[in-house]
Amino acid sequence: MARFKGADFLSIMETQFTEEERMVRDSVREWVEDRVIPVVDRCYQEDRFPLEWKDELAKLGALGPGLVEYGGGDLSHVCRGLIYRELERGDSGLRSFASVMNSLVMFPIRAYGTKAQQDRWLPGMIRGEKVGCFGLTEPDFGSNPGGMLTRAEKVKDGWLLNGTKRWITNGTISDVAIVFAKTAEGIRGFLVEKGTPGFSAPVIRQKWSLRASITSELILEDCLVPEDALLPGTSIGLKAPLTCLSEARYGIAWGAVGVMEACYEEAFDYVMTRRQFEDKPLASHQLVQQRLSTILTETVKAELLVLQVGRLKDLGLANHAHISMAKRNNCEWALDIARTARDMLGASGITYEYRCGRHMMNMESVKTYEGAHDVHHLILGDYITGIPAYS
Repeated sequence: MARFKGADFLSIMETQFTEEERMVRDSVREWVEDRVIPVVDRCYQEDRFPLEWKDELAKLGALGPGLVEYGGGDLSHVCRGLIYRELERGDSGLRSFASVMNSLVMFPIRAYGTKAQQDRWLPGMIRGEKVGCFGLTEPDFGSNPGGMLTRAEKVKDGWLLNGTKRWITNGTISDVAIVFAKTAEGIRGFLVEKGTPGFSAPVIRQKWSLRASITSELILEDCLVPEDALLPGTSIGLKAPLTCLSEARYGIAWGAVGVMEACYEEAFDYVMTRRQFEDKPLASHQLVQQRLSTILTETVKAELLVLQVGRLKDLGLANHAHISMAKRNNCEWALDIARTARDMLGASGITYEYRCGRHMMNMESVKTYEGAHDVHHLILGDYITGIPAYS
């Protein structure tokens, strides 16, 4: 009989979270267990994101948390983090959909858009009726977004956009894309609506990671958008898009904890029941116990890290370096834990009967996007020393 089974070894959930925060966690976890876990493996195999999930996420209050004036829930940043943690326990693609909608679409519209732009898009997105995406990364410019080739030229009737964005979550199903482009003055953000002549968003296939997620290109060929498509608050330069990315990285850091928990629990159950060598459970062997203790310790540390960043964020004290530390650490360990759990399951770990292999493949992408692992080292190094070493 196991003395301790779950991943909450230090009773963090019971002692460090409020009743409201626990209720948010429980409601999202219940939905994930009932509606996501039974079908997500098939969706992954079919390279498909179920569109009904967006409507159900809206009913859960997982879209637009904090945007109370437009119909979103009055939730703290810690509550928002817990939502992402539970969604990623199901699948990284599901969390990606929600975090793109919240952090990379609704956030910039609210922060940098006009009242008319906010009124047009935010209520429908919070209700799950409208979908958006965020176009910054390009085929040749990921970690160096300032090198982007996409251009926006001021013309008589508005702005003429030309360029390509790649690795865009939600792109093919989006009603509007936030596209960053270089103007004569500098980098600005634009709202490009679905159906605009010269704009297309073909889906990217043949992925072995994030398969239960829609990943696209955004192609702009003499795409004319009106003057009011400009997000006026996007000051010339990269400050606006990088601020959006920092918002998204916060959610990713929380989501990685969900992956750690899911993999720990699956590996634990397997080694407690799988019998080997003198008919003893695998959990009775020293190396297996060493792996379990490492996974559990790093999961607890990762949760404490994002909890503290979340508390700082609710106090208005968190900065981009705090978030980079959490994103880098938690994604690194989530991938390592998923790989370890997969190995502990032996050959069974490569089958869809278990989750850790799918989480492992997803985390290869999650560790890379929204700032690659090494980039976050440089962000921290810059913040610590005051010496940027990006090039």
